Amino acid sequence: MEKSKILYAEDDETIAFLIQDSLETYYDINCYSDGKSALEAFNSQGFDICLLDIMMPELNGFEVAEQIRSKNSDIPIIFISAKALKEDRIKGLKIGADDYLVKPFSIEELILKIEVFLKRSKKTNTHSSNYKVGKYDFDPKNYTLQDTTHTISLTQRESELLLYFIRHKNTVLKRQDILKAIWGDDDYFMGRSLDVFISRLRKVLADEQNILIENLHGIGFRFSEKNKY
Repeated sequence: MEKSKILYAEDDETIAFLIQDSLETYYDINCYSDGKSALEAFNSQGFDICLLDIMMPELNGFEVAEQIRSKNSDIPIIFISAKALKEDRIKGLKIGADDYLVKPFSIEELILKIEVFLKRSKKTNTHSSNYKVGKYDFDPKNYTLQDTTHTISLTQRESELLLYFIRHKNTVLKRQDILKAIWGDDDYFMGRSLDVFISRLRKVLADEQNILIENLHGIGFRFSEKNKY
């Protein structure tokens, strides 16, 4: 069974080692020592839950959480911090965190909270596994786009790419981040494949005037969907 993937941001090397060592038996945990690298990882990879310290270099935990929430309203976020003031806890929860653990805490308590939010998240995802793309219902598991009259079959890569765009809607996406997330590498030939798949998606969605896949020269792409109203 595939392990749930955790984004863990903590600048204290000792604490990071202890928590990572305790959790890696149960989860695929990826640890980052500053807010900027944690956010970059979130933007280029898929995670099931985020554990964030608050006092970090580059970007603090509150700033990271705000940016994560602006792109994904469902992923569970747990703050892990030595900041015990009520004002900090309230701020974290207002930003959109699901919980706030004050150091020191027990690993058992952390695992219990992780499991609660993962189960809740999976139940939510079960009911929202399909996505609305213009007039189409997009089913990423079966690689199809369907409207009231017909069904369009996508390849696995096309489906993975469209799902990645949807999850990062209205965000500037670097070519290398897309390639690493979908293909696992960013060499020249995979880059050419990316261009081919994007061309195919543009043709499939050509009649959807509210959907745009922009080519940002020298950077990458941006998938956006205008509000119809």
